Amino acid sequence: MPGENLSRDEARERAELLSVDSYEVGLDLRSAVGGPDGDGSSSGPRTFRSVTTIRFRAARAGASTFADLVAPSVNAVTLNGQPLDPAVVFDGTRVALEELPEGDNVLVVDAQCAYSRTGEGMHRFVDPEDGEVYLYTQYEPADSRRVFANFEQPDLKAPFRFEVTAPEGWTVWSNGATESRDGEVWRFAGTKPISTYITAIVAGPYHYVTDSYSRTFDDGTKLEIPLGALCRKGLARHFDADDVFLVTKQGLDFFHDNFDYPYPFGKYDQAFVPEYNLGAMENPGCVTFREEYIFRGKVTQASYESRANVILHEMAHMWFGDLVTMQWWDDLWLKESFADFMGVFAMVESTRFKDGWITFANNRKSWAYRADQLPSTHPVTADIRDLEDAKLNFDGITYAKGASVLKQLVAYVGRDAFLEGARRYFKKHAYGNTQLGDLLSVLAETSGRDMTAWSRSWLQTAGVNSLTPVVTYDSADRITELTVLQEAAESHPELRPHRVAVGLYRRAADGDLVRYARAEVDVAGPRTVVGELAGAERPELILVNDDDLTYCKVRFDEVSLATLRAHLGDMADPLARALCWSALWNLTRDGLMPARDFVSLVLAFSGRESDIGVLQMLHTWTRTALTHYAVPGWREEGGRALAEAALRELRIAEPGSEHQLAWARFFASVADSDTDFQLLSGLLDGSARIDGLDVDQELRWALLSPLAAHGVADESVLDAELARDDTASGKRHQVRCLASRPSAAVKAQAWAGVVESDALSNALVEATITGFEQSSQRELLAPYVDKYFAAIERVWAERSIQIGVIVVKGLFPALQDDPSTLAATDAWLTAHEDAAPALRRLVLEARDDLARALRAQGCDAGAAAGAGV
Repeated sequence: MPGENLSRDEARERAELLSVDSYEVGLDLRSAVGGPDGDGSSSGPRTFRSVTTIRFRAARAGASTFADLVAPSVNAVTLNGQPLDPAVVFDGTRVALEELPEGDNVLVVDAQCAYSRTGEGMHRFVDPEDGEVYLYTQYEPADSRRVFANFEQPDLKAPFRFEVTAPEGWTVWSNGATESRDGEVWRFAGTKPISTYITAIVAGPYHYVTDSYSRTFDDGTKLEIPLGALCRKGLARHFDADDVFLVTKQGLDFFHDNFDYPYPFGKYDQAFVPEYNLGAMENPGCVTFREEYIFRGKVTQASYESRANVILHEMAHMWFGDLVTMQWWDDLWLKESFADFMGVFAMVESTRFKDGWITFANNRKSWAYRADQLPSTHPVTADIRDLEDAKLNFDGITYAKGASVLKQLVAYVGRDAFLEGARRYFKKHAYGNTQLGDLLSVLAETSGRDMTAWSRSWLQTAGVNSLTPVVTYDSADRITELTVLQEAAESHPELRPHRVAVGLYRRAADGDLVRYARAEVDVAGPRTVVGELAGAERPELILVNDDDLTYCKVRFDEVSLATLRAHLGDMADPLARALCWSALWNLTRDGLMPARDFVSLVLAFSGRESDIGVLQMLHTWTRTALTHYAVPGWREEGGRALAEAALRELRIAEPGSEHQLAWARFFASVADSDTDFQLLSGLLDGSARIDGLDVDQELRWALLSPLAAHGVADESVLDAELARDDTASGKRHQVRCLASRPSAAVKAQAWAGVVESDALSNALVEATITGFEQSSQRELLAPYVDKYFAAIERVWAERSIQIGVIVVKGLFPALQDDPSTLAATDAWLTAHEDAAPALRRLVLEARDDLARALRAQGCDAGAAAGAGV
């Protein structure tokens, strides 16, 4: 649609012209209920009335600009009391504002806005369990214009007042506290100056729980924060709000202890909402989360840790992002990198999840390493030309690499200087907008260091370095010289300064592999000598980046690699062990370790892994290695070995333990024989039992998935399971399982449902695609290579960007992993050089993953040839 993709230059010009004083937004949401169950009819989409009054100032007389609004229709537009013809000034995405007088202006836009089924704008969800309707908004980066007219860019902040007319029996929440209620009309207190993308409305018959937080400061003043947590009524019986409040209060204590700036947004509601595209969103006073963080069945501690991390990540945004906001999306990292880092920092220091840095090293950073090796990699401070660029920049670089870089920064300038820099940053820029230089200046003040060179290396260049130890010994088996070699990819040759720890390990008398020497060193340039370790006794393992101080790929010398092959399970320290697993996975992804060798290491040592998050990550990596990186001829053998090992570990795991649950889920995901399927069926119907394993409803769906994908469970079985679990979650599971069945007709129906139709919601599109793509069905999916490339440009043009991303990423034919698919991808890229840059980026990334898989298979084939296979 013309004008929907706002450019950076347009935003800059508008910010130079306008200052916004206030918004008053009135929404009539009574149309959310009644009428057909769908969100549209022959007469068009289901809509609601939106009336917005914007008071703003123009810097120049006679200037022209525009307001943003994506809506099916506009009823009326008034500028400074003069009516404007909507047919003339509104083009579907923008309201033209011509010949503005200098100084004060008032714009009133009365529109009919559409409810969403894509998770963008005002999302409308009908609960299949009870027919209740639930609404919530999600805007980042630029979808508030789907709900009310505004100036949709982060640096035009203003106070907001919302008035919402809602159906009888509903409750409504917004950023501000409820100021008054008159029947169906809810009025909310005005906000502090905030950006459009973090305003919020949540409305419906939600289940709501309250609590409060209080704190007395050193000067005797007292801060009171009303707390709330809400979810759909159907999830109320599963909602452990007490734990949500516990982590919330612990986080508020941590941030007040360290930021010296009281929480500025009044109340703190946290809404767990259905069909949410993200993990969560930091709307001040009304944070939204995906409802999957309410656990319907037994989960491992890794899931509770993940939820706590997200709660604290969003809370960190109240300061980094909401109080102080980036000027444009180029500096998205100013909020996301900090929130990612501070979320883990706060979690480890203030909650029961003391091993959060292990999860960060093993899980979060793996996301960053992958993103930083894609052709679309970019500096942490990115070049964001427009909103489509911004949408795709919520990636592993902006979040996890940025957080890793900040972890390195804390090691570089010191914790105290870092936190003092944050405190000064908040006080100096409260309710304002910033760029990179604003943060660097306060960090330079507090640390006494020149931040220019550090920033240039870490924030303004792309790519990940590899660090490899090279060691020599004397005749007495003592280290003569230990050197760290730093390398970079040819495409991104920057060598960076790294503060690293180098650990020396050997086996103790009890067989444990333990560290006996450690040295910290500043690695700079291609070769750095670790002088402090000269004279140390010969180690069995040298671990560069011990304690995970920097962001790099760790490599091993041959002796260390041999030690890991034989004794990885003996490594006593869980963080060091996680770092070694991560390094071995990077070797596998880079085609330097055969996939079968990585699988063999998992078979040998994963049963001894004590950290449940690391174990679950190993399960994920191993499935990827088998599916994408192993040569086709070995996949059956490797899969059988994994299934046998998973079942063995399942049977010997402590009954009722989280390890038992993790192994049960992994066994289901790799099950591939009639014997396996018989056991899964028995666990479902009660004819088989494993002591301590509670087959709750969520686990039932996990056990059903492979049965559906292998044709053991037919549609009637899946329908019966839905009847047992007739909920929103059950429906998503059923849709996924239905699409996974091994039938050409099923695949055609699934394809049509997501590519040729827009009837499915975002959540059901994702479920369908997940079911469609089955690694055991490569031949069945082969005809969709050509169909994919024929469809994606049309899908991108016709669907919302969120659905476009889901379809383009999810349906790329990665399972057709042969050179012909690579050639087809290259042919599409060559023939579509003028396609939307964001679409090309997604295809280029998928192509890179496929090329990486083929290189890894080449490595694995070499191992097979060497073994005489």
